[in-house]
Amino acid sequence: MNELADKVAVITGGASGIGAATAELFVREGAKVVIADMQTERGNTLVSELGPNTIFSFVEVRNEDQVKNAIDLAVSKWGRLDCMFNNAGFGGALGPLEDIPVDEFDMTFDVLVRGVFLGMKHAIPIMRKQGNGSVINTGSISAITAGRGPLVYSAAKAAVIQLSKVTAISVAAESIRVNAICPGYIATPLNANTVGRPDLLIEERLEGQPFPQPIPKVGRPKDIAEMCLFLASDRSSFITGQSIVVDGGAASGVFWKDQNPIYKTHHPIRVYNPDKN
Repeated sequence: MNELADKVAVITGGASGIGAATAELFVREGAKVVIADMQTERGNTLVSELGPNTIFSFVEVRNEDQVKNAIDLAVSKWGRLDCMFNNAGFGGALGPLEDIPVDEFDMTFDVLVRGVFLGMKHAIPIMRKQGNGSVINTGSISAITAGRGPLVYSAAKAAVIQLSKVTAISVAAESIRVNAICPGYIATPLNANTVGRPDLLIEERLEGQPFPQPIPKVGRPKDIAEMCLFLASDRSSFITGQSIVVDGGAASGVFWKDQNPIYKTHHPIRVYNPDKN
């Protein structure tokens, strides 16, 4: 407990799903948190549940002024910024490449990549002044393997990973760490298509669904929140520029049950010896 005592965080997309689970865990571990989101009612409800160490800020992450205001709110209220979690996102444009309108392509990159860029742009100068900080960006396994997400979403998340890596190198000497987390399938309103609706609907949507990863259970927002806790804490002080996969093994390869049977049954090795043949 109190692993984040006296630390201050801003979490975009903080009112539901991974963001809400992370806010809850951070507060439990002693942090003060700005919950930055477009979902005003859910955000204020979460603040009332988590108590005085949280505050809500309306943020649409494509809007630079709103992103900056959330970060400035953290500093004005609590005097510092130790963790910036750029987590807000959506599924973006769907369909085959030739059917996707340009404006939907642009919007997908604006939310998923521009939003991360703006969060880092305004958080890093504050961290530089105080001499340290941790930036966490939400990537996806769809960025590192094909077929795990929509086309444009996957490309945007790949951009997030590379943006995280090059930024990490540029600020590492100033004790600012930048890492990406790449979730697999996680039971969130986004993945269950229940954004803005009661969380109980997520469980209903999950019933009877096949597990899309080798570990046979559904990933939960708290699974990602635990990795965020590690990256926000001093335990990860020597880790930067990494893309950490939390996916139940989904991106690791072909399921064991689906592999060629010959690979799964022991056969004695036959050593070829040309002198005996």
